[in-house]
Amino acid sequence: MIDDGSFSAGLAGKILFSRDGDDADELRGLDPVRWGGEAGGFFEFYPLDWVRARADLRHGVRAHSGFVADIAADAFYDVTPEVRISGGPRVSFASSDYFDAYYGVDAEEAAASGLSQYRPGGGVESAGLGGAVTWKVTEPMTASLFGEYSRLMGPAADSSLVKERGSRDQFTIGVSTTYRFDFSM
Repeated sequence: MIDDGSFSAGLAGKILFSRDGDDADELRGLDPVRWGGEAGGFFEFYPLDWVRARADLRHGVRAHSGFVADIAADAFYDVTPEVRISGGPRVSFASSDYFDAYYGVDAEEAAASGLSQYRPGGGVESAGLGGAVTWKVTEPMTASLFGEYSRLMGPAADSSLVKERGSRDQFTIGVSTTYRFDFSM
């Protein structure tokens, strides 16, 4: 929505897939998390010509009712005018409503799953490193292949689901696409 070359801000969203005991044995006995999304906004700025800092703040829709904030800083290098590689540190924060949906274990779930009860608060979810290769498909459209390592912290790491059945070390790979709408008011 705003882009002056060194600073931009706009809408941000994320699609969240459902999660239940059919997805993994570790989740059996836990209440399912419905599919949904997160909607919010972002801002990013370029303190140097080759460094970008970005922050997203999103609110859960249907899957959870909490807030999530992601902060990242990336150094980047343009291999060609259409291909960019980038990478840098990441940190994520979330509210207790988010953590309850994904990491909480109430008394009924504890009895059904064998996990210890856990009622999380809000705080830091993870810290790690990420990288991407991004292709400028057209002027307003990009496609990316990305990878990330994150270490769960705070309420996520303290969850009985993570301590008793999971791992604090998380790896993500994926693809994404963005489309920039150019309009002015």
